[in-house]
Amino acid sequence: MSFAGLLSLGFVLSCVLTVSGAACAAESGGVPPLFPMEDFFRNPEVGAFALSPDGTRLAFAKPWERRMNVYVRDIATGDERRVTGATERDIAGFFWKGSDRIVYMQDKGGDENFHVYLTDIEGKASRDLTPFDGVRAGVLDDLEEDPEHMLLEMNRRNPEVFDVYRCTLATGELTRIAENPGNITGWMTDHEGRLRAAYETDGVNASLLYRPTEKDEFKTLVTTNFKDSFFPLMFSYDNRLLYVGSNLDRDKIAIYTFDPDANKTLSLVFEHPEVDVSSLISSKKRKVVTGAVYTTDRSRYHFFDKDREELQNTLEKFFPDHEVAVTDMDDAERRVIVRVYGDRTRGGSYLFDRESNSLTKLADHSPWLKENTMAPMRPIQYTSRDGLTIHGYLTLPLGVASRDLPVVVIPHGGPSARDTWGFDSEAQFLANRGAAVLQVNFRGSTGYGKKFWQAGFKQWGRAMQDDITDGVEWLIGRGIADPKRLAIYGGSYGGYAALAGAAFTPDLYACAVSYVGPSNIFTLLESIPPYWEPFREMEYEEIGHPEKDKALLEAISPVFHADRIRIPLFVAQGANDPRVKRSESDQIVEAVRKAGKDVVYMVKDNEGHGFRNEENRFDFYREMGDFLKKHLDLR
Repeated sequence: MSFAGLLSLGFVLSCVLTVSGAACAAESGGVPPLFPMEDFFRNPEVGAFALSPDGTRLAFAKPWERRMNVYVRDIATGDERRVTGATERDIAGFFWKGSDRIVYMQDKGGDENFHVYLTDIEGKASRDLTPFDGVRAGVLDDLEEDPEHMLLEMNRRNPEVFDVYRCTLATGELTRIAENPGNITGWMTDHEGRLRAAYETDGVNASLLYRPTEKDEFKTLVTTNFKDSFFPLMFSYDNRLLYVGSNLDRDKIAIYTFDPDANKTLSLVFEHPEVDVSSLISSKKRKVVTGAVYTTDRSRYHFFDKDREELQNTLEKFFPDHEVAVTDMDDAERRVIVRVYGDRTRGGSYLFDRESNSLTKLADHSPWLKENTMAPMRPIQYTSRDGLTIHGYLTLPLGVASRDLPVVVIPHGGPSARDTWGFDSEAQFLANRGAAVLQVNFRGSTGYGKKFWQAGFKQWGRAMQDDITDGVEWLIGRGIADPKRLAIYGGSYGGYAALAGAAFTPDLYACAVSYVGPSNIFTLLESIPPYWEPFREMEYEEIGHPEKDKALLEAISPVFHADRIRIPLFVAQGANDPRVKRSESDQIVEAVRKAGKDVVYMVKDNEGHGFRNEENRFDFYREMGDFLKKHLDLR
């Protein structure tokens, strides 16, 4: 994966808008009340749930002291206790280690140098397993069958690459079991926790490495240019074969079985004609792959296994008009955590007992937001000026005619990413203020095949930006958008696109908002985190080389065209951002002010690539809401 893909902030509807069809009017009914901004961006009442392996306890995220902390609940008694005490920064993630310990991750001030912690279910014995400053750590394999150890990845020895360590949990001792020679960008274990596969790059070409046992040396199996994909997903449960995602000799990624000992692709597992497929679901108890997951306009499943398909069908009968996802099971696969959501609701989590066929509600995640007052997100598509089909989503405000609306276009981050269907706090907040929200998967987005992805190479500020502009013009042409009340807002690459929209199409938008967005491609490439260094040559091919493509990078860097920015601009930045450094925002603010234009500038000293702390989110969205209200005449 290239670091451009990391510049980002996780069903057919009755009304699908296409170029040839007529736009649907907003749903009938009155205009909903103006809800407090905080309702859209406050911490959820309860976050993600996880089942202990023995199925007797739940771990879940819940606010305490305005930070998301980890709690444990006994299913039989209902007793719960908090097991972490984060007050400066949310717990970033957690999982069970056995049925009596919790592993969790946390960084400091948004620096993304995550530490791995271990605590008991009483919350009285929390320990930092990776207590090293300036080091990024993660869990490679939790070694479910080994209660005393885990495999961790750290860039402690060399900040540019990650070695693998076996951590003895009782003592915290770390034993390095694999030293990265400098070119490995990913490691993989088999189902017994043995380190047997790796992924390496020379900057442009990527190779799959394999060894039959941990006593053997890694050997190269397949080498591809980074423009093609061939990557391991998991070992088969007998540890002989690999499931791989591949688009070799094809456009869309499909899933195959691969024999690493014979170095041979065996059979096609699943493909889709329209989109990439690169995700599998499986049963650890029965040791079978049960299905594949892919995304068209919405998430879809294809099942290989009757038992898993029947479970999905059973759950969907409980919630016929919503998305239903199984997020966790106990080891016996009797108790199941079910996440239910939609485009108009964050939904809730449920506990399903497969033996009794009973469903118990665990929590509504944001009960203060009522589904019937939120706006639907509808899939759209249009044709770009050079003939590409561009997919996206349109959220229209409730209770008003879909004519001459203020519009906020929100390009996604990445740019090697894509927008998906579901509840979007920003879109709902803006729709509640009376704006239509356009989100487009411009060329260079992932999921639509390699031709569409590669069509974005060296097209920052050019054809990628044109796709966004074409989407706005499409709305104007259909009468949905008021051409005098258009705004562009985005985070990360989307923040760049907002600056590019302000600089390169200054007559199109009434205002722009850049949130942790790069403004100078030269300094962006100079200041990447050290652990993105192996991807540098890929970035030169995707974005441009600072010497060979100097004229291009100057032409697409908004900071060099600040004198063309004539519209009101709001810029927000985290001071500790390791991906898009503060200097990116400082530069554009200084340049625009030097050109005689004012800029609203917000910097948070305890944030990184996006604002995680609740009070900082409130400050940002309050300011953005006031900014857009002023310049778009919102509610």
